[in-house]
Amino acid sequence: MIRSTEEKTMTKAPAITCVFLDIGGVLLTNGWDHHARKRAATIFKLEWAEMEHRHHLTFEAYEVGKLTLEEYLSLTIFYEERPFTRAQFRRFMFSQSKSYPEMIELVRKLKAKYGLKIAVVSNEARELNAYRIRKFKLDRFVDAFISSCFVHLRKPDADLFRLALDIVQAPARQVVYIDNTPMFVQVAEGLGIRSILHTDYRSTCAKLASFGLQ
Repeated sequence: MIRSTEEKTMTKAPAITCVFLDIGGVLLTNGWDHHARKRAATIFKLEWAEMEHRHHLTFEAYEVGKLTLEEYLSLTIFYEERPFTRAQFRRFMFSQSKSYPEMIELVRKLKAKYGLKIAVVSNEARELNAYRIRKFKLDRFVDAFISSCFVHLRKPDADLFRLALDIVQAPARQVVYIDNTPMFVQVAEGLGIRSILHTDYRSTCAKLASFGLQ
């Protein structure tokens, strides 16, 4: 029996049952990136080079949950007396997060239409992660948060993706991953996860459609 081209394509590419997503750069702006820190240095009149040096020495430990926000701030900002309070600086940090409504709505609709599992696979520090989940109601459509601060692994470590596959109980070939960082997309693809390098809403929609998610 000769199979149709469509049947052959379906055999080669199993249906997607789960979507892995980054948060920063996909659903929301980045939480505490270079640009946000630069704005902080300007507004709070901080010495930029020293702030960045201290940030890079500490942020990996903060993102994998080995430093609290207060400890991070003590090491990067409040290692000397400042004319502003910790509360003022925290409010500024949190206020840098904005949503991408079109992307959030896209994921919500795809989940409802196809019955997908949605999992966040993200490098995020605990307090910022918790704030962003709550503020933008991400837990209303995300089934699991495999965040670096919770699992003590951080991209590009491939074990973070392996753990995510174990948690959602889906084979890699049934997962599509959306991220705006080329290296992280490369790591996921190396594990057999179909991936999308997110640059904008329209191109991501087109790529999702090519995977059968319209």
